[in-house]
Amino acid sequence: MKRKSQLAILIAALLPASVLAQSIVGTVLNTKGSAVNNAVVELEGSDIKVTTDKNGKFVIAELNNGLKELHVVAPGYAHLHRDITITNDENQSVTFNLKRSPIEVIDIEATPIHMSAMESASPVSVLSGEQLRRQQAATLGDSLEKLPGVNTNFHGKVASTPIIRGLSGPRVLITQNGLDVSDVSRVGPDHSVASEASTAQQIEVLRGPATLFYGSGAIGGVVNIVDNRVPTDSTTRGEWNVEHNSVDNQKVASFNATTGTDSFAFYADAFWREADDYEVPVAADIDSNGEEHHGDYTVENSNEESDGFTVGASYLMDNGFIGIAVEQFNRQYGIPGHTHGDEEEEEHSDEEESVFADLEQTKVQLLGEYNLDNKWLNKVNLRVGHTDYEHAEIEGGAIGTTFKNETNELRIDLLHNQFSEWNGGISFHYKQSDVEAQGEEAFTPPSKTESFAVALMEERHFGDFLVQVGGRIERVTIEAGNVLLPDIDAHAHDEAEEADEHDHEESAEITRVFDVEHEFTPVSLSAGVVWDFTPDYNLGLSVSRSERAPSASELLSFGPHIGTGTYEVGALFDLDDDGHLGLSDQAIDLETANNIDLTLRKTQGDVGFILNAFYNQVDNYYYQIDTGLFAESGHDHDEEEGVDEHDHSSELPVYLFKTDDVILHGFEAQIAWQLTDEFKVDLFSDYVRARLKDGGDLPRTPPLRFGSELSYQTDKLSAHIHVTRYQKQDRTAPQETATDGYTLVDASVSYDLSVLNQDLSLYLKGINLTDTEARVHSSFVKDIAPRPGRSFALGIRGYF
Repeated sequence: MKRKSQLAILIAALLPASVLAQSIVGTVLNTKGSAVNNAVVELEGSDIKVTTDKNGKFVIAELNNGLKELHVVAPGYAHLHRDITITNDENQSVTFNLKRSPIEVIDIEATPIHMSAMESASPVSVLSGEQLRRQQAATLGDSLEKLPGVNTNFHGKVASTPIIRGLSGPRVLITQNGLDVSDVSRVGPDHSVASEASTAQQIEVLRGPATLFYGSGAIGGVVNIVDNRVPTDSTTRGEWNVEHNSVDNQKVASFNATTGTDSFAFYADAFWREADDYEVPVAADIDSNGEEHHGDYTVENSNEESDGFTVGASYLMDNGFIGIAVEQFNRQYGIPGHTHGDEEEEEHSDEEESVFADLEQTKVQLLGEYNLDNKWLNKVNLRVGHTDYEHAEIEGGAIGTTFKNETNELRIDLLHNQFSEWNGGISFHYKQSDVEAQGEEAFTPPSKTESFAVALMEERHFGDFLVQVGGRIERVTIEAGNVLLPDIDAHAHDEAEEADEHDHEESAEITRVFDVEHEFTPVSLSAGVVWDFTPDYNLGLSVSRSERAPSASELLSFGPHIGTGTYEVGALFDLDDDGHLGLSDQAIDLETANNIDLTLRKTQGDVGFILNAFYNQVDNYYYQIDTGLFAESGHDHDEEEGVDEHDHSSELPVYLFKTDDVILHGFEAQIAWQLTDEFKVDLFSDYVRARLKDGGDLPRTPPLRFGSELSYQTDKLSAHIHVTRYQKQDRTAPQETATDGYTLVDASVSYDLSVLNQDLSLYLKGINLTDTEARVHSSFVKDIAPRPGRSFALGIRGYF
């Protein structure tokens, strides 16, 4: 596409205007009248895209008659839309003047219609470029937590998933190039996301329901990791990075490269990471006497070793591309708090029986785009994925529990030609997942989930109004042929029940086995409008009604989940009047979210801002309640004679999935002020209130936070200091403790230089510079695994 742009500009310079009939010849300038080079000019509703030269010139040729909508994008500037009417034998000569935007505006690739932070009805965020490299961490949730509306469920630095507006787990879909990442990270907080940020181009976050684009698993939002593993062009380019971090002796190396010929493009990337247990500023471990030990210490079992590689290739055509990529992802990591040591044995041994996860995933993606010369359709997008995932939890050198997930997925988007000024298309989506867990802590039975969906998405400009509408209907089936209902001895911790327990300890356990098949038909509808009510400002309103089918783990769980320290029982079961667990008489219904988003933006100038307010009522919300009962973990500790019969250390609290109506509401605020060409100040704040409709709070809800970043940027030097304040969270669910507030101070500096025609960037990052004790309220292990203490990372990055 770049070659076509340069050729068109050359033709425009050499040939008379009469030869260029039905073409648009233009110039892109800034407000000072200087040329903007490398600006991208897109023809909406088509795949035509050209880039301006060093003089800001561009040409779009061979256009049909009619109204054409152009979209102009350049880094550091606000996007610009302009309507141009083409008539016979008439050349259009235009000049576009772009205004500065202190908030970077990057288009989302996760959706077939146009979306960005400043222009779409639904709120979105994008992390890319230097900001992505500066904030990337070993886990996905930790990499994204500085974005407004996004928090982490921090699990000892070895695992984390994003929390979007108080929602996570099966409500937040994680994708790679638009296809489900297909691990088991949404089943438990100690399960790592099988994706790597160090080789990503950008990470996109759709806040609020995104079921229209991705289905019922995205009722809380979507995180899409974008990379170039299936290359769309053959321009030779690449990036490499080496880094060392002091807090855990972490060493990281990564690279990615693209090259090719006129017809073929090739891609490769690889990464390697190794880290020891990390240090924290104050101890959180409690000894057998209940005493807390203070002083610097390390979080045991928080080490990791990761590596992976990807190779991809594409066939490039004049009208599109088709390509395939294969990735191998490997990770071994400890699980803090997940140990099965015997205290008496540990007195005679220096080693505890630590548990670590050994994760392997093979992912194949086939991606393609083809532009059609058709009366109705102008482009077909194809995405096909196959993922084979497995992770084993290893205890004392032996495999205790193994989780597997094999997923096949197909997405086809058919985008139509502009019809009555409407742009959009129809999407077909099929996904099948076989999930299996085997071992002592296999708290969910093997299950198969299959879904098929059809979605329609459209948008149109009406003068100063952009309207975006859509709908989606799915069929979701969950099948499990070996659902277990054990006759567990669930009891309360009081003397009477303990006596009753011993009276029945000789009784035989009975486990019932049966088949389960559920079918759901979620329907999602969405409508939004963006009103440019005055120059430089717009107002966005989005309303949606989204439905979600419950996940297999929410329905079928029945067993110990050591990662959360609970004995989980799914919504398919219930407690009877006598306190025994059996099949539930309640209907298994869809979860339904009714969401409203209101957004006010200042899009350009030296000051820009995005202010979001949201209200989300979720009916039939699936969540866990503490039953007040306890059950044996089922883990064999090889107990010796003389063990205290009243010792409950091997027992877990029984948590039961149930449904209720909940309300989540809050805000996100982002303000950027470009003080000078070099200095910029960013301010942000976010808050979510998550409560039961009839009273009470949902657990592990992130607290109010606010922060600021001061940046200094020149051609060679970049420096940033970031301060974030997390307020105390005392709105807690039963059995949940409050978490104190804290302030984190981070800083970074980088310097660009050129050595032997190689562009290099040397950088130094400081995290938690005040060495503050910081516990993440949304973490299941906040009491034993606070955030890392003061750390420094030194690295070098190269570009070619």
